[in-house]
Amino acid sequence: MPDVLEKLPGRGIWVAAEREALTTAVEKKLFARGAKQSVTVPETLVDDVEALLAKRLIDGISMARKAGAAVAGYEKVKDWLGRDEARILFQASDGSERGKSKLHPPGGRGSFFEVLTASELGLSFGRERVIHAALGFGGLTERIREDAIRLSGVRELGGGSATGKVK
Repeated sequence: MPDVLEKLPGRGIWVAAEREALTTAVEKKLFARGAKQSVTVPETLVDDVEALLAKRLIDGISMARKAGAAVAGYEKVKDWLGRDEARILFQASDGSERGKSKLHPPGGRGSFFEVLTASELGLSFGRERVIHAALGFGGLTERIREDAIRLSGVRELGGGSATGKVK
């Protein structure tokens, strides 16, 4: 059972939040070796982990929005970036490169992510699609940043092997 919340009881087998590491662990049956007993792992484990991480990230952004620590839309995000109120800039992975290039990340590691689609970002804000979103400073934002880093290691965008952008 994937434990993306890191709260399930019992002994855990930790795997890096990287698609290649998870795939290797499933293919080479490393979970059985780590547990020192027979372990049944679904073939869809990597995709299941990706889906759980994406849901956790979407839910976290939604919680930040409800707390007033997140905004969506080009003008609101641009305003937050201009006033140094933004800690993280999210841009939809399937958004227009021209439109996304007009906004610059706030700076620092983990301040820019392109790991969610416009529809997924939209779920966080109760809209159909969102291309630009920003999160303010605070503890919740730091948790969301960690979740976004983990998802970027697991997610494949565009059907290829390139993972989401993290700066």
